[in-house]
Amino acid sequence: MRLTARCNTLDPMGAVFDIPIPGVTIGHAEDPIVKTGSTVCLFNQPVTAAVHIMGAAPGTRDTELLSAENTVDEVDALVLSGGSAYGLDAAGGVQAWLREHGRGINLDPVRIPIVPTAILFDLRNDGDKDWGRYSPYRELGYTAISNHTPSPRLGAVGAAHGATTANAPGGFGLAAATVAGRTVLAGAAVNAIGSPLVGDTKHFWAAPFEQDEEFGGRGTPHPWPEDATIPRTKGGQRVAGTNTTLGFVVTDMPLNAAQAKRIAVTAHDGFARALYPVHTSADGDLIFVASTTGPAEEPCDTETLLDLGIVAGNTICRAIARGVYEALMDEKDDENGVEEL
Repeated sequence: MRLTARCNTLDPMGAVFDIPIPGVTIGHAEDPIVKTGSTVCLFNQPVTAAVHIMGAAPGTRDTELLSAENTVDEVDALVLSGGSAYGLDAAGGVQAWLREHGRGINLDPVRIPIVPTAILFDLRNDGDKDWGRYSPYRELGYTAISNHTPSPRLGAVGAAHGATTANAPGGFGLAAATVAGRTVLAGAAVNAIGSPLVGDTKHFWAAPFEQDEEFGGRGTPHPWPEDATIPRTKGGQRVAGTNTTLGFVVTDMPLNAAQAKRIAVTAHDGFARALYPVHTSADGDLIFVASTTGPAEEPCDTETLLDLGIVAGNTICRAIARGVYEALMDEKDDENGVEEL
């Protein structure tokens, strides 16, 4: 999958990624004073979706409707946001934009856009959280979807603008792959309590799954650190609900709701390949899965579904590492005053 060089067009200190699935775009918005942001994955038509939550402290909106037994079976967009529970307001801004553009379930005389939302906790960073009566997240959601593009930025952007991990900055990353002639796109906003790096090295846990040196080509450490399995956690904390990595997998493979759910479950393997520790009582980790073709075509067979789950896990593993890598490069650019590696 094509890697785009660090680029001055959209962001003087950031990389961009060309989304390989037609009709899928991503938008970001940041508030540098609050040090937070929101990200929207927008579909040009409603899609079949599912979610699986593995962290013990999630914050969500409109995720229960994604259960296969429930009535609403298509969504217009997926929303990721900083801000903990305040960040759920980003969904209102996204809905406003979608309503202005005639999107949503038609329940005459109104349309109701469906935008499942998840949040991460970034309220302990050094941003100014004294925002007054109302939080900035509704406007961040509206701005993020207004900024939607097929070539979104990576790194310390959008929902990951104020994110951190145990020993590296958090970041927003994307990666893509193919399986059975179909495309898999994975994205992640990384704000984990654990670490994406092996021990105290600069090597990523995700290194065995890297493609085309997308996160620096650093490989695995030699020799392997004796203390690598000692957990590194953010500030040594064990506090519930103050972290969270949010992910999504989008594919043009035809999936029904139950199959999308199975892929959401399997894709969490990628979290465990990229972060250590992960899925803790202090995280709200979750993954959305969306099929842009939905059940309109014959849903994929069991063998293909198995392969799709494997590839989804590998791809979201890469997205996590790519997001952190680009955030690290942003920090290096800030320190050195350079625009390219």
